[in-house]
Amino acid sequence: MADQGKKMLLAIDIGNSHTVIGLFRDDQFIGQWRFKSDRERTVDELAIHCHGLFSMIGIAAGEIRGIIIASVVPSLEASWSSYCRKYLSANLEYPPLLVSAENIKKSIQIKTDNPDEVGADRLVNAIAGWQKYRCNLLIIDFGTAITFDCVSAECEYLGGAILPGVAIALDALSSRTAKLPRIDISVGPEKVIGTNTVQAMKSGILHGYGALVDGMTQKIRHEIGCADGVLKVIATGGMAHLIAPYAQSIEEVEPMLTLNGLHFLHSQQ
Repeated sequence: MADQGKKMLLAIDIGNSHTVIGLFRDDQFIGQWRFKSDRERTVDELAIHCHGLFSMIGIAAGEIRGIIIASVVPSLEASWSSYCRKYLSANLEYPPLLVSAENIKKSIQIKTDNPDEVGADRLVNAIAGWQKYRCNLLIIDFGTAITFDCVSAECEYLGGAILPGVAIALDALSSRTAKLPRIDISVGPEKVIGTNTVQAMKSGILHGYGALVDGMTQKIRHEIGCADGVLKVIATGGMAHLIAPYAQSIEEVEPMLTLNGLHFLHSQQ
């Protein structure tokens, strides 16, 4: 059992392709799980799934005292909120916190035209990155989409760019062409110039996306006035560790960025 003096937080990051949940005991991270974002899963199925995962590390669901949710999928946000109300609400100190531009404005200034349009995960990443580095930041999140998010040294979210993710590109290549196979990019190409189809595809995806990242970073650096100054470039998301070796501009890979941001935001309640 957990120390009764400790507060257990469940952080939930709901993405289009995957959902990541993490448990924190006060400031200590104690568990993380990633699974597909299944729009067909019922509230009761969520309970069976999550409670089983908690029990694997010796945690009872009743020990959870706080919940925070960042979601870019409204239907899944509703399912997870219902799960929390039905199975976890009895022991919560506060109702689950749903991240939005409105309720995190004291943690970051949002300088975009329509703040409510910005994905919750992008804002959480921006806050987490700034809390750690306190400088001009470019955060690249390799998820279903690849997002480039710019944060000023004054903790202002400036905006960014969005493009199709690696998995989308791979699916398009194999499904919309007659002879290109599905490939595994966990092992990189032998060289840039592929001498067979698989090696050519691996090169195109890994070296190609790496070059894209470097090119976009250079353009962003100049546009926000950091050509000769500090612009920390960090990467996160499920595909970050695959692309980072091919992008010279990426300085750090932060796989826990979103969960750490959720933990920080919940602590500000």
